[in-house]
Amino acid sequence: MKNQHVIVPLCISVVGLLAAVGSLAAGDPAKEMKPAGQPADMQLPPGWTPEDMQACVIAGTPGSQHQMLASGAGTWQGKNQMWMAPGMPAMTSESVATVTPMMDGRFTKCEFTGDMPGMGPFSGMGIYGFDNVSQKFVSTWIDNQGTGMMQGTGEASADGKVITWKYNYNCPITKKATVMREIETITGPNSKTLEMWGIDPKSGKEYKMMFIEMNRKSS
Repeated sequence: MKNQHVIVPLCISVVGLLAAVGSLAAGDPAKEMKPAGQPADMQLPPGWTPEDMQACVIAGTPGSQHQMLASGAGTWQGKNQMWMAPGMPAMTSESVATVTPMMDGRFTKCEFTGDMPGMGPFSGMGIYGFDNVSQKFVSTWIDNQGTGMMQGTGEASADGKVITWKYNYNCPITKKATVMREIETITGPNSKTLEMWGIDPKSGKEYKMMFIEMNRKSS
């Protein structure tokens, strides 16, 4: 597909926005979360201490960051502006994404649909979580326009209103690994914005690829 190097990171950005830190939960995600545990009669592996097992339990137990992700549950309507290259006029489109908590609140799934200008129907899916070990937000993305699985990590601001993501993927034009960054900002109880910055494959310079306004539909 033409301009695949633009559309793939574009869709990661949409999903990254949806899984970002939210200020209003759709329900109470804490009620759906189940802590990891150790059976009382479980025998430890040779050389393991109770503290080793406890570390594993902590690594698998959802916490406040997972509740942040789950608070983004619902259906979101997006208005997108996309720039194919530096200096080009913006192209506009709309999108819809449905975010659902999964794995007892440890992850969220986002199913995304839209129609990209000149590129046709688009669908994708992202899985988002918070790694208790690395202490970073994490994500994986796949879609119907590529064969790679994109990986990202994110960090939230102290006030929880901004989350900054860094994604890694392979550019189909340069045939090399590249990165993009996105800045998500909570603007209201049911609204968020996203700026996405990528590397222009011709100049090698970073430029603004997209701006999205997202609004959650009322239930």
